[in-house]
Amino acid sequence: MSKHAAALVAAVLISVCAGAAVFIIGGAALLNRAGVAPSNSSAKSPGASDVALVERTQLEQMQVQILQYQAREQQYQQREQQYRQVLDEAQAQVQAAQAQEQQMQLLLSELQQRGLITIGPDGSILVNR
Repeated sequence: MSKHAAALVAAVLISVCAGAAVFIIGGAALLNRAGVAPSNSSAKSPGASDVALVERTQLEQMQVQILQYQAREQQYQQREQQYRQVLDEAQAQVQAAQAQEQQMQLLLSELQQRGLITIGPDGSILVNR
C-alpha cells in the first residue's frame, strides 16, 4: 500500500468515528427526557411568574406574622394595664392601712398620756381604773 492510500484510509476511518460519535451523542440527547428544555420550548421552566408567586406567598406569610405580633402586643398591653390597676389598688390598700395604723398609734398615745392605759415593755396593754 502506498502512503497516499494509507492516509486516505486513515482519514476515512477518523471521519467515520467522528461522525458516529456525533450521531450517538445527538441521538442520546434527543431521547433523553430528563434533559434541559430549550429556551423556546413550551415546557414549564422557572420564570418570572414563579418568582412572583413565591414572593407573593412570602409577603402574605409576613403579613400574617405581623398581624399575629400586633395581636400579641395588644394582649401584652392589656395585661400590663390590668397589672397597673392591681398595683394601684394594692398601693391604695397599703396607704389606707398605714393611715389606720397611724390613727391607732395616736389613739394609744393619747390614752396613755391621759393615764387610761399603760403599755408594757413587751407591748402588753393594761387598762387603768
